[in-house]
Amino acid sequence: MRSATIIMHNRPAGRLIEDEDGYRFTYLPEYLSASEAEPISLTLPLSDQHYHSTMLFPFFDGLIPEGWMLQIVEQHWKLNPRDRMGLLLACCRDCIGAVSVIPDQPMDAV
Repeated sequence: MRSATIIMHNRPAGRLIEDEDGYRFTYLPEYLSASEAEPISLTLPLSDQHYHSTMLFPFFDGLIPEGWMLQIVEQHWKLNPRDRMGLLLACCRDCIGAVSVIPDQPMDAV
């Protein structure tokens, strides 16, 4: 199992978990109760229910670099380009925009 905390505007907003059943995203209760809470994506509206998918949610997949930047990441961390969660955890800590992905374990432990 691998997991990450999803940060929105520098505030923890939810958790993304990959396990044997696929992927699960859940908003944190404290984030949902905040008056300024907004969804991280139009495809993941605010809800106290978890979202489940057998593939990495398109929103998170879209955060992963492409082209030459992806090649550098794959070579540097020796990641399989088909390991989308591994790529997300390795290189999406400091994304352009409001959302960041913080691995719950250091990358060398994953």
